[in-house]
Amino acid sequence: MSPTRKRAPAALAALLLCAAGTARAETIKAHYALSLMGISIGSAYATGVLDRSYRIDISMRTTGLANLVNNTKGAAMASGGLTAGGPSPLAYANTTSNEEEIRTVRMSLAGNAVRMVEVKPEPWDVDQRIPVTEGNKKRIVDPVSALIMSVPQGQDLTGPAACNRNISVFDGVTRFDVALTYAGQQMASTRGYSGPVAVCSARYTPISGHRPDSKSTRYMADNHDMNVWLAPLPEAHALVPIHIDIKTAAGDLVIDASDFQIGSKHADTAR
Repeated sequence: MSPTRKRAPAALAALLLCAAGTARAETIKAHYALSLMGISIGSAYATGVLDRSYRIDISMRTTGLANLVNNTKGAAMASGGLTAGGPSPLAYANTTSNEEEIRTVRMSLAGNAVRMVEVKPEPWDVDQRIPVTEGNKKRIVDPVSALIMSVPQGQDLTGPAACNRNISVFDGVTRFDVALTYAGQQMASTRGYSGPVAVCSARYTPISGHRPDSKSTRYMADNHDMNVWLAPLPEAHALVPIHIDIKTAAGDLVIDASDFQIGSKHADTAR
């Protein structure tokens, strides 16, 4: 083999590595307004990067009249791998604080199963809750990863495949299922995004970690008035919420994106 021919495979390999290293990941930056019965009660901000892997960061805080009742702040993060079958989280962390306490949750996961979970402090009523079994910690996602809806290639991003699924969620304390059913397609318009969205109806089923005598848990389990609008991320071939409305015992809760920016960045996909 001549020196030129020897160099050709190496040059081709370098070219392929370069191409893989300059692939583009999809990014999202979104600001959400929270309202209850039409009254502003808070805001949330989310940022994310999605390609073969993902990382989502969310922060929220109550504002206005809600602060008079319960001044709450929170931040959450999740990261992992993203496939056509859905997210496979590796790490989840959540911190919430109000005037009474600060609670932190940390989880490490592998193969959609919990490897380690730490909750500080534990709920004061932990002995009154339905125990979470080891089986409850398998085939699950965390609450942040649950916001990513992967759709197989070839399926319409805003068609039935966007919604029709059952999501098994574990937040470190409670285990529950969310069943999504396709309800149609709508046009959404907000700063940064104007286009079609998939509309899903949602049902909540508590599994464990909750108090069996909880009125709020029973109310949510019987609730037929929960909807989520999912906006498409074409490069990642996935969707994330742009609008959520839930009927609660206190009135209609609406989480609506006032700013929803989708972009791209160079990402090292040769992992």
